[in-house]
Amino acid sequence: MPQSGPSFAPEDPDRFPGWRNLPRRSRGLSLRTLVILRWMAIAGQTATVAIATLYFHFDLPLWGCLAVIAVSVAMNLNATARLKRTDGSLPDGRMTAAHLGFDILQLSILLALTGGLQNPFCLLLVAPVTVAAASLPGRQAAFMGFLVLVATTTLFFFSMPLPWQAGTELNLPPLYRFGIGLALFTGVIFTSAYAWRVAADAEKLELALATTQDVLQREQRLAALGGLAAAAAHELGTPLATIQVVARELLRASAKGGSAAEDAALILQQAERCRDILKRLSQQPEEGDSAFAVVGLTALLEEVIEPHRGFDLDFQVEVRTASGEPEPRVRRLPEVIHGLSTLVENAADFAGSRVRVRAIVDAGFIEIEVVDDGPGFPADILPRLGEPYVTSRPQGKARRALAAQIAASVAAATPGRKGKKGSAPPPEPEAIAPSQGGMGLGFFIARTLLERTGGKVFVGAGDGGKGQPRGARVAVRWPRPALEVPS
Repeated sequence: MPQSGPSFAPEDPDRFPGWRNLPRRSRGLSLRTLVILRWMAIAGQTATVAIATLYFHFDLPLWGCLAVIAVSVAMNLNATARLKRTDGSLPDGRMTAAHLGFDILQLSILLALTGGLQNPFCLLLVAPVTVAAASLPGRQAAFMGFLVLVATTTLFFFSMPLPWQAGTELNLPPLYRFGIGLALFTGVIFTSAYAWRVAADAEKLELALATTQDVLQREQRLAALGGLAAAAAHELGTPLATIQVVARELLRASAKGGSAAEDAALILQQAERCRDILKRLSQQPEEGDSAFAVVGLTALLEEVIEPHRGFDLDFQVEVRTASGEPEPRVRRLPEVIHGLSTLVENAADFAGSRVRVRAIVDAGFIEIEVVDDGPGFPADILPRLGEPYVTSRPQGKARRALAAQIAASVAAATPGRKGKKGSAPPPEPEAIAPSQGGMGLGFFIARTLLERTGGKVFVGAGDGGKGQPRGARVAVRWPRPALEVPS
């Protein structure tokens, strides 16, 4: 299993965490929204008390009701003052829970002074729970619901008589009040569950939209890079043809077997290789191309690391399957070949002495991990790894090693090129150390191509022990049907 680290794949929607990690938001509401909602509640409560007293002449405990409303006003004035000192436009889950809890207590006291469950305005207790279910994480929303249920039970047993017209007293039977309490219980549970479900679906749509936008943005960047590659293939054709013509002229004009002829032949060979690469960049593979052949998993890994051997590194290839299960045969997709080759090249550039490429085959997935024993990912690069133009390699170690190998092989094959007698010995080759920069497109392109085939990319630290370089680990996991060819 890959070690913990940033994952570029979205979480599996079929995984449901436990109670302590319910898949809910913790954004809450902004302080400005809470202040506006409370001012609306204060206005409604004040108007209700005024109409009941002045128009219907109900015998209300007026000063007690006004005191409860005044506490709510003081709470809102304090929140308004805090809003001026801080940025109240940002949502805050804990602050939202505290304010909604205060609103539940304030409304419960006001109802207790005016008839309890006999007061038709007890229905308003449903509102704070609905808001909490739509904007708070699971535990806080559940606590708001529990608080309302406790308030409802308390109002059933302890409340003042319902204010009525002078000389008249309205006493509802306990069974009726019990029915109102039960209806309030049911309403709280149903409306909160309904709001919870709707908010959860809205969040899933929001997450899906954000993920789609991210994928489309990466695809647009990749398409732009493809256009640049096609333009480069077109523009570089003419200078490569000129290089080949000049190299052929030098080869004809040089003595056969001489150092100049060796150099001209090497230039021709490398120019032809560049033309082949540019030709592949400007062509689309056919459906029947060998790139779509079926190969064993070990053969696929060997093909990926073969171009990178010979740099004084120990490449280890390992395939682990379930006990007794044969090695699967997989599709030789060009996206997989290029993506894994880029990961191996990056590991080779930074590795000290060893690069391990291991495939793990389980019942439901195939995972390929590339681990090196280099310095590992820098802390400032790791959070942004996978974005274009993010890199920590100024020069390619593997490419410099290849250049040194070519120079050494040419020098060994042409004895006439040794220094003359008495001349200074050739300088020692420059030490090739792990470097830290580049264009920053390799990992971005590799990640996009691998995810296009259905894989999920994970990055993290390697398995270096104490006192050793920690190394880097990049793992790619596919569902088996995405990569494996059925027998």
